[in-house]
Amino acid sequence: MNYIYYALLTVVCWGTYGICMHEGSVGMKNGDHGRIMAFLWVGIAYFITAVVAPIVILKLNNVPLSFPTKGWVWSLVAGTLGAIGALGVLLAFGKMPSPAYVPVVMSIIFAGAPMVNAIVSTTKEGNWAFVRWPFVLGIAMAALGGYLITKYAPKPPKSPPSANASKA
Repeated sequence: MNYIYYALLTVVCWGTYGICMHEGSVGMKNGDHGRIMAFLWVGIAYFITAVVAPIVILKLNNVPLSFPTKGWVWSLVAGTLGAIGALGVLLAFGKMPSPAYVPVVMSIIFAGAPMVNAIVSTTKEGNWAFVRWPFVLGIAMAALGGYLITKYAPKPPKSPPSANASKA
């Protein structure tokens, strides 16, 4: 069951990713380009975490740095998809009406991603003939959960119109 600990680590990291990314974007204090400035630092973090650390681990374990083409091509595609997804998060943040929508954006992403993964994986492996109703129900529940979180995300109440505005 050790894989569950790593999966839960990912849940915590990715579950806090959007909040930290939004804070970083705002913290750049540049309304027009703060998101892209923050994305640059995400790239630096990815470089440290995904390039430097693996090279150190592989070298410490005396693993030769030779990579089969199929392996590195698919890994590069995966990394590109991840980076485009991270950019998509930032672009979505730039279009949301207020910071209260960070959980809305992230719930759409994290409810939608498992559905996409389930459909693509089932298609890739040719397992549609083996799909049972609980699988379809799980996809529907993920969609419903994403919708409910999006629709009913806690937001501060709208300010009542000021008395001066009604006299105008």
